[in-house]
Amino acid sequence: MRKAAILGKPWEASETTAVAGQCLCGAVEIEIDAPARWAWHDHSSATRRVHGAAYATYVGSWRRRFRVTRGQADITRFKDEATGTTRSFCARCGTPLVYERARSAHMVNIPRALFTGRTGREPRYHVAIDQLQDWTYLGEPLVPLKGFPGVVWERPTRNPTRNSTRKKRGPSSGGWS
Repeated sequence: MRKAAILGKPWEASETTAVAGQCLCGAVEIEIDAPARWAWHDHSSATRRVHGAAYATYVGSWRRRFRVTRGQADITRFKDEATGTTRSFCARCGTPLVYERARSAHMVNIPRALFTGRTGREPRYHVAIDQLQDWTYLGEPLVPLKGFPGVVWERPTRNPTRNSTRKKRGPSSGGWS
């Protein structure tokens, strides 16, 4: 295997590099052959609940290019019979590890945040954008919060009801503003 590509170097079609990832506690370690097949942001309610966040970013990999290199016994699974999906987690720390769909048995989807190195794909797609929450941060200007290093905040507007009247964004509202 070759070492990870230098930042800024484009991926070549013949180039494969193992990219390692792990759960929060380190009990489970995984790797994929980069470049990943694709990457996307998932705004679905199921993903929001699994990750406890507005959305999660995933990378997709062919199953044959995905490996658990440590901690197979520390992986637990949840199968949602209604949707035909299976999600795997670290049994020790609860980190989401893999998201699988029955209709795509040859693919695995891995949270991008598990990898410290480049995966060879940037997220260009948004899945379930119609489920985007009105409290999701979408790049509004932020400023440092005085007295709290490393903390930024959205400065209040003159209109105190901003959050209650925030325009619902998405395809059904006629586009993004």
